[in-house]
Amino acid sequence: MTQESIIRSVPTSLLVTGGCGFIGSNFVRYWMQQHPESKVVVYDKLTYAGRKENLQDLWDSPNLSLVVGDIGDIDAVRRACQDNAIDLIVNFAAETHVDQSILGPLVFTDTNVRGTHVLLEVARELGIRLHHISTDEVYGHIKDDHQSVETDELSPRSPYAASKAAADQLVQAYAITYGIPVTITRGANNVGPYQYPEKAVPLFSTNAILGEPIPVYGDGLQMRDYAHVYDHCTGIEMVLLKGIIGEVYNVGTGREMTNLEMVDIVLETLGKEHTSVKHVTDRPGHDRRYSMNVDKLKALGWQPKYDPKQAVAEAAKWYAENQAWWEPIRSGEFREYYNKQYAERLAGAGQ
Repeated sequence: MTQESIIRSVPTSLLVTGGCGFIGSNFVRYWMQQHPESKVVVYDKLTYAGRKENLQDLWDSPNLSLVVGDIGDIDAVRRACQDNAIDLIVNFAAETHVDQSILGPLVFTDTNVRGTHVLLEVARELGIRLHHISTDEVYGHIKDDHQSVETDELSPRSPYAASKAAADQLVQAYAITYGIPVTITRGANNVGPYQYPEKAVPLFSTNAILGEPIPVYGDGLQMRDYAHVYDHCTGIEMVLLKGIIGEVYNVGTGREMTNLEMVDIVLETLGKEHTSVKHVTDRPGHDRRYSMNVDKLKALGWQPKYDPKQAVAEAAKWYAENQAWWEPIRSGEFREYYNKQYAERLAGAGQ
């Protein structure tokens, strides 16, 4: 890549798809703090994990607006971009939970693949830059002591991971075929504020607070890089401002822990007993290890603020201090999913 391929100017008007979700809302919050002159348009379907309340304290800002819509609706996406003179699309919109992708995979293809394809078409038509948010799960299970680098072959093993890998390849194909300016970041296991409690850290934190069992898949020795969502946001910002067009960047801590170690941190942070841990039947095709090399992003000048232990502890503290946010969720449609996913497993669980 030439020096001219480096993005240097701060975008003036962003369309943040999925901006009411977990990572998306944290990014909107961070970006508006760092770049108050930028206009941010949140484009979100407001599905079960996309909550307008995640940005409740920011909606009065003159530089923030919401368009409720589906990224699969090309006319609505095009109109949102044209009406707001968008010069950058940041795509967080996705179905993201592996367990949900096993229960109902088709919506993952619709949103993660076709939805991304629609965004690419609009970006191509209107000449807009696009940054795509991906995941370490596209690399699949990582063997031995290898850490995934951005040029590794993609080897997804769940419907969710496969849909994200397909989206990544569409983004790269559009860059090559049409020359549209794109970048991709692949995030580690993010934790932090506003994460829907189907995911491990908020699920275990809220279960512990409520005195419910902690359902750990299998032996709990799966290895993960737990990264704080704040660091993911700073990594995305770094790529948007200094990244090379057409490139992929891993975003994580570069360090791993087992899921059991993560559970220990959650329970110790909350002052809860470890007797609540229940080992349950593992999910099909559960990857044993994810680990990414993040040297490419660090070469741009980025450094994470939190290590995995700090990230998990900070997340658990947030759920302890913000029960008013998650209690309505836990009493609603979440309970139906939880019973479907865990009731039978917990009935046959061991210590």
